[in-house]
Amino acid sequence: MKQLKAVIFDVDGTLAETERDGHRIAFNKAFEEHQLDWNWDEDLYGELLAVTGGKERIGYYLSDFNTGFEFAGDLTELIKALHASKTKHFVALLENKAITLRPGVVRLINELRNSNLRMAIATTTTPENVTALIKNTLGEHAMEWFDCIAAGDIVPAKKPASDIFDYCLEQIGFSADECLAFEDSANGVRSSCAAGIPTIVTFNAYTEEDDFTGALSVFNHLGEVDLACEHIAGKAINNSFITVDVLKQLHAQD
Repeated sequence: MKQLKAVIFDVDGTLAETERDGHRIAFNKAFEEHQLDWNWDEDLYGELLAVTGGKERIGYYLSDFNTGFEFAGDLTELIKALHASKTKHFVALLENKAITLRPGVVRLINELRNSNLRMAIATTTTPENVTALIKNTLGEHAMEWFDCIAAGDIVPAKKPASDIFDYCLEQIGFSADECLAFEDSANGVRSSCAAGIPTIVTFNAYTEEDDFTGALSVFNHLGEVDLACEHIAGKAINNSFITVDVLKQLHAQD
């Protein structure tokens, strides 16, 4: 049995509720900036989340939801420009403290810092988004707490492909069975499990109906001392919130 040595976090929807009140808002601001009459409401955005990656999500919208859109120029360049604008607006939302971390995230990260476990991030969002989220919620020096920030286009294939987790494992120097991953979506679970990493799910409003087959355990959030998490599926815990000791116990049961 391998010993738990590292915890790898997804970002969007896992560390923070960034999708509905962050990325969606930023996309709409980018569309407005480029004088497009597109508007992604909450329901539409939930459907678009079937595809990971911001540029890929715009492409999916055009291919499956806005098929009548005509553009005389280079569509690839338009998508790149829209995504760059969206990143700018998303960072501004973070700097204005419009997005906060989910229940239990700060507590668990601080516990991990005080333990002998390492931390890393594996996400499809851009490095700029990760940096802005971490610095504006955990502090200016918090990026130093993570051994690896695997983000964005650093690998060719995004989740549900395993590439981002494979890259992260290579960077931190641990085998898959020496780690745990935290994810919030079906695509995320498919990605981490394809890399062989035992995975805990903390779903959100967009992903609560997802298929989390393969996950070690599924919860609504990490929980706090005064806010119990709810166990939904998989391995149960003998505690009302997720701690480092709980992580070690779950890992041992994999």
